[in-house]
This record gives sequence, C-alpha cells and structure tokens, in this order.
Amino acid sequence: MPDFLQIFHLNNTKISEWYTVIEIKDKTKFSEFLKNRQFVNHGKDQFKNSQFFIKIDGEKCIVGTSSLNFNNIGKTFSQKFRNRVLNADSFMHDGLGSISFISELRTQNFSVDLKDDEIEIKNEQNSIDFESLISDLNNETQFLNAELDSENIKKISTVFKENISDSLLANHLKMSANLVAVNDTVISYGYDDNFNEIEKISYQKIVQPDYEILLQSSNPNKTLEYFQRKKWMNAQNQFTAIPFQPNLISSDKNEVYIKSTRKPVALNETKRQNYIFIKNNPLLFSSFKTLNNPFFKEIKYLFYGNKNQDYTMKIKFKKEKYPLILR
Repeated sequence: MPDFLQIFHLNNTKISEWYTVIEIKDKTKFSEFLKNRQFVNHGKDQFKNSQFFIKIDGEKCIVGTSSLNFNNIGKTFSQKFRNRVLNADSFMHDGLGSISFISELRTQNFSVDLKDDEIEIKNEQNSIDFESLISDLNNETQFLNAELDSENIKKISTVFKENISDSLLANHLKMSANLVAVNDTVISYGYDDNFNEIEKISYQKIVQPDYEILLQSSNPNKTLEYFQRKKWMNAQNQFTAIPFQPNLISSDKNEVYIKSTRKPVALNETKRQNYIFIKNNPLLFSSFKTLNNPFFKEIKYLFYGNKNQDYTMKIKFKKEKYPLILR
C-alpha cells in the first residue's frame, strides 16, 4: 500500500463515480491478489467484483466505483496541465487529508481534521466559528433543519446535477423536517372456502417525514410554473418531486410553501446563515438498508455551514471510550 491515496471525481460525471490510480510493483502478484478477492476478468486487462472496477494499463492500475470513464482518465490532465506539475504535497496542509477542487483557473483545498469524536472538513484560512449555531441546532428536536441563500441553493443543486436556481427564481430557502413511524393500511384479496372473493386488511409501520419548506422567490408564479414544467407539481397542487405524499403547495406574496398535510413542522426562527443540519434518527435505519451498519449508527449529526468564502462540514460521532482513530 502507498503512504496515501488520491481519490478523485471527474467533472460532469455521476456523483457515485470515484477513482484512484495506483502503481503496480509486481503484476503477477497483483493478478493473484485480484483472483483471491473474487475479481472477474472482463478482458482487455479489466476486472470487476461486487464493489470495484479495475483497469490495468502497463505499470499503473485505475480503480473505480465505475468503469464508464476509464478511457478519459489521464487525457484531461495531460491536455490541460501539461506545463504544470501537480505535486501531492501541494494539496496537503494541516490535517489527516485533503479534499481539493481542481480546475484550469485554480485549486481550492479543504483540510480534513480527525478529532476525538468528530471529522471536520474546512477550507484553508477558515476563521468562521459555527459552534454557537451548531449548539442551537442540536438543541432543536427536528431531524433536519436547513437555511440557504441563492448561491448555496445553486451549489448544492449542481452536486445532484440539477442546476435549478436560475429557473427557480429562489433567493432563500428554509426547511424543517421530522421523521415519524405511521401505520400504513395494506389491502389484499383472497377467497373463502366457497371461492367468494374477500378483502383482507392489514397494517404495517412505515417511516414518513413531516416537513415544511419555504422558498422566497422574486416571482412565485414563475416558480410554480417551473415546478409544473418539470412535472414536480400535479393538478392537486402536490409537490411530487418529494415521494412522500400527501403534501400541499401554496404561495403568498413572495413566498412559496410546501407542507406535508399530515402534520406540518413549524419552521425555526430565521438565523440568516447558510447551513444544513441533519440529526441522526433510528428511524433512518429501518428505511434505508444502506445506512443500517455500525458506522452510520455511530454518527450523532452532520453539519454544513457557509459564510462568504468560508466553508465547514462536520461529522459528529457519539462519545465512546476510545477516540475515533482507535475505533
């Protein structure tokens, strides 16, 4: 294993696509390693198992969560950075690791700090202290609280390849949500001894969010028209982009509201800051099987905060006997 790994994501590719390039010292031993780890040979020096895709190119090996961009890796950098040396040390400052956004114009580095019970990611020269805001949000009962300006709406939407902010005409967003377990009625049909059809009613517990979303818009009518064009809104004024029904969309002056009709959640007092705060909830594990593992159960909350050019992301874990590095 090398001293470090550089894991990268290419612009305009799926958010699930991540790659790294490693150097092979002994191709025979490496091939045996792949065989022992149940990698299947797909020909042309490409291999795959249930999690990773691998392409061997001479003494180098590309490892990825996808094989869609194997042919593009290396070409982009060689064309755009042929006169620059990208030294790994230039990305590393204080901290355990670094997350960097590399473009032709500039490279922006974010340090990764591992503390006793938290992981903090923030950009260099970050002097913003979000601790007071985090403490206030942690004292709230809601599962999710968020407040974003137009720039943050745009940045977060592009992560999911939905650059919506210009068409949405939204200059501010607030959101609060809770998770609740509710009874869901299941109706099935069978037959009695005389082959008469009978209705059977049973109940099951499902997890649903109660929520309220507020969008401040420069033109609420055009915002609603945009929802209709995207087919995110039906004839019953329900916001169908959120799969949890029922909800209701309404507008008033320069505001658009999206509320769950079962039990809306009251929005917190406006803090005039940019943040997303997600508090861990046991109901998540019964809803999403991918979260049902010890790592996610250890998390206490997730926080994203931004002010001007300063960005902070914090993953807070539950306090245990040993610090994170020893767990």
